[in-house]
Amino acid sequence: MRGPEFTYARAVDVDNAVALVQRPGCAFMAGGTDLLQLWKAGRTSPVEVVDISHLNLDQIKQSSAGWRIGTTARLSDVAAHADIARWFPLVSESILATASGQIRNMATIGGNLLQRTRCPYFRSIGVSSDPESPGAISCNKHLPGSGCAAVHGDNRAAAVFGASNRCVATHPSDLAVSLVALEAQVEVHSSDATRRLPLRELHRLPGETPEHDTILSPGDLITGVLLPDDARRFAARSTYLKVRDRASFEFAVISVSAALDITDGVIVGARLAAGGVAPMPWRLDAVEAALVGRRPVEETFRGAAARSVDGAEPLSHNAFKIELLRRSVLRALTTIGGQQ
Repeated sequence: MRGPEFTYARAVDVDNAVALVQRPGCAFMAGGTDLLQLWKAGRTSPVEVVDISHLNLDQIKQSSAGWRIGTTARLSDVAAHADIARWFPLVSESILATASGQIRNMATIGGNLLQRTRCPYFRSIGVSSDPESPGAISCNKHLPGSGCAAVHGDNRAAAVFGASNRCVATHPSDLAVSLVALEAQVEVHSSDATRRLPLRELHRLPGETPEHDTILSPGDLITGVLLPDDARRFAARSTYLKVRDRASFEFAVISVSAALDITDGVIVGARLAAGGVAPMPWRLDAVEAALVGRRPVEETFRGAAARSVDGAEPLSHNAFKIELLRRSVLRALTTIGGQQ
């Protein structure tokens, strides 16, 4: 069996890479762990693949503002980096909860952040480019305007926050949850400028256009992730809790990145984000607000955990996520609240 033809280009530098991916249907490739799966399943069919794997974009360096992790740094290298593990343990923990060792040895930071949803309808081979074909499954991410089969179908893994009637898929990255909690930024290189933006602003809610996962434009290239130096104050009290259907190589049903800064018996800083519950890593602002200024005791943690489900809108098969999220947040806070 032969697939559609495509061209291959090996970028010589970042500017060249961006120039090569200006026309529709082009794609960057580094580790390729998600791109190749999507390609084989017919969810993407690039007309040109631009290889950036050999560019000098895999460095992990300290700067005056914090740490910069290059976009093609392998997940396994980042998790094992001594300073990342010491000062940003949430990053290492969430990476080590991701996939298998073999995949972590190939997958890159940038690719992990941009991986697409594991919604079974989006990934299903039954999703057709012709919605009228026999047995076709509707998916607005794959074929805009075809509908969302998950709304009234198998929505056990679907979102309880931020969804729309056009899409209820969740974002799959473990790492992104921890990076959002730590208020990381992404560095984006385009044809006319290089800009930084909070990682929290990278991904989009589905709204009326669920086919667009991020705010990136064609040709935009994530070149690095920046961890702020201020996040180091959370290193002593942090945890990444991942609840999944099996012990390994599985995506989160619910995940929680939690970190506290406790001084003189009072919580002076709190960072929490959840995965498996929304189309993007979901920052738990209400929980953070309920923690700061209070003592790290069970009553405080229970009250804060109850706020984690504010605004949740479950579907027919995923209401269990409400209680699971509340309990997961409570467990994470109780765990780090007692750390010395």
